[in-house]
This record gives sequence, structure tokens and C-alpha cells, in this order.
Amino acid sequence: MLRVHKIKLDPHQEQDVYFRKACGVARHAYNWALATWKRQYEAGEKPNEANLRKQYNAIKPVEFPWALEVTKCAPQQAIKNAGKAYKNFFDRLKKGKKGRDVGYPTFKKKGLRDSFRADNGPATKGANAVPTDGKKIKLPIVGWIRMREAVRFSGTIQSTTVSLMADGWYISELVETQDVLQAKTNHGVVGIDLGLKTFATLSTGEFIQGPKAHRALGKRLRRLNQSLSRKTQGSANFRKAKTKLSKLHKRIADIRQDAVHKLSHRLSTEFSVIGIEDLNVKGMARIGNLARSVGDAGMRMFRTQVEYKAAMTGSFIYVHPRFAPSTKVCSGCGQLHDMPLGKDTLSCDCGLVIDRDLNASIILKTAASSAVAACGENGSGAALAA
Repeated sequence: MLRVHKIKLDPHQEQDVYFRKACGVARHAYNWALATWKRQYEAGEKPNEANLRKQYNAIKPVEFPWALEVTKCAPQQAIKNAGKAYKNFFDRLKKGKKGRDVGYPTFKKKGLRDSFRADNGPATKGANAVPTDGKKIKLPIVGWIRMREAVRFSGTIQSTTVSLMADGWYISELVETQDVLQAKTNHGVVGIDLGLKTFATLSTGEFIQGPKAHRALGKRLRRLNQSLSRKTQGSANFRKAKTKLSKLHKRIADIRQDAVHKLSHRLSTEFSVIGIEDLNVKGMARIGNLARSVGDAGMRMFRTQVEYKAAMTGSFIYVHPRFAPSTKVCSGCGQLHDMPLGKDTLSCDCGLVIDRDLNASIILKTAASSAVAACGENGSGAALAA
């Protein structure tokens, strides 16, 4: 299986300059590829990323000689990414997507998600794309660079991407590994109901509050945004204020990601079957008064992490159908109830009085148990759906 490990780098000044040049070359190649693709397509031609790479290599020594100062992987992989962006765009069109869901490729801007690919993949099967030595990694042209930690996964490094974030440079290692997570205990089946008021409610009766980092640091975030708006764009003070704001945004994201990682790790190592809902997170985020809270909760991130960690522990993931009722069904007798958003407690004719989220998590647990019994436990880390 493939796993990504992102590690912070400690480059010296020359390496920092090289990274910025490489990001600039990659950004230029990507934008060049988008513009050339569009021009050729409108002229009735059939562009593809392989031909675009050949064209770029042919004109690079004459028109873009500064691109020769960095690894050839940076522009080449950027053009491949442009080709992938167009492929995804046409695939979404074929599936009937409309509006902003289609996602026509757009040009990259300096200072937004700056990154570059530092390799072309393993030269031979079983070999690393780039050599590592403990807390050091060797990249083309720039040489050995210090990392804050060693790569934690054992296996073959398939690709290496260097990116600039608010607090410095990071390297993302895509590792093909057979490492697994060791299950600590096995408490059987658990249902998990995700929400905004309480991030996760377990069928065991446990209520897990999310950190809500965006709300907690909202006052400071607004103050830094106001400070940035008062600066002259492009000035030194503008750059300082922008850096402070970027660091705070990263801190908020790190707090959210840390909480989700810990919870998903715990659940995937403690339970053999996990029942979750197929939530329409994108649709929820489009509701004006819910958008910020949905983003702050990290629901989509949680599902992604719990699914890949379950695959590493051998646990099963049951995904409850999106339009199948869970909150409205009594976990005691199965009777359907009207449960508007403002109603926190379900009171049933059978005598059951229970918190709506706890009731939903028990329904998910029951559905997960039934799905596993019907399908049979003949695999590991499988995602089951009714």
C-alpha cells in the first residue's frame, strides 16, 4: 500500500534559494502547458501532456534558459500535472458534472501552494526515487538536506515533492510499504455519528468534542486579517503580516488534523468493525450558516483517515447509505420519528428516551453488524455498503 509522510526540512540559504527557483520553474511550466493546451485545442488539434513535454524541452534552452538551473523533474512533472488536470476535467464532463463541480484547470499563482516534484520516480524496481540517510535526504542538484525526522515507513520511496508552507519547507514522501498498524484491543463493532455540536458520538456512549480551532482562534484571525488589509500590498510590512496570517491558518489546520489523526488511529486499532455515514460534506459546506463549522470539523478528513487506517489494521468499514435514515429511527423498536435539527432528544412510544446523536450511532452499529454478517468476514480493511 502507498503512504505519504510529510517532513519539515532545514535547508540552508542556498538550498532555500534553489527551492524557490524550482517552484517558479514548475509554476511556469504548468501555466505554459495550460495555455498551450488551450491554444492547440481551440485550433482543432489534439494536445496531450507527452507532446507538450517534448515541445517544452525543445524550446527550453532558447526561450527559458533559467529553467536549466533546476532539476528537469520540476517542469516535466508540472506538465504531467497539467495533463492530469485536463483529464480530470473531461472525466467530470462525461459524468455530467456542471458549474463549479466541473473544475476547469486554472493558472497557478506565485505564493499559493508553491511546490515542485524533485524526482522522476525509482530508476529500477525496488529502488528509492531519492536516497535517504536517517534524517537526511539527497535531492538532484541541491544535494543532501536535513530533515526534522527520518521517514517513518519502511519500503520504497516512489516520489518526492517539496512544498512551501507558512512556517517553512516540507518534503512529502510517497512510500510503498507493507507496514501495518497493530490493533491494541478488539471491542467488536462501533457506530460513529459525526456532527457539528459534538464532533463524534460513539455507540459506546462516548461523546467526543472536536477542537474547533477556527472558532477558538477566530478573534486573533480577524485581527490579523484586519492588520493585513491596512498594509500596502507588496511592501515589506505586507509580507510580514501575510506570513503571520499564514502561520495562524497553518496552526488551525494542524490542530484540526492532529485531533482527527488521534481519533481515527484510536478507532481503527480498537474496533474490528466501524460504522459511519456517507455524509454529503460538500453539500453541507454550501449552506451559509454551516459552511465554517463544517470546515472546522474536518468530517471529510476523518473519513479518509479512518478508511486508510482501517485497511492497515484489518478492520472493516461499513458506510451507511446517504439517504437511509439513522437519526430518525428508534434504536429500540425501529419506529420512524420526525427529528428536526433543533430537537436533541428522541422520545419513542416504546419508552426509549435517548440523545439523537447517540441513537444514530447505535443505528449505525446495528447496520454495520448486519452488513458484516451478511457479507462474511472474508477480507481485511474492506469498505462495506448496504
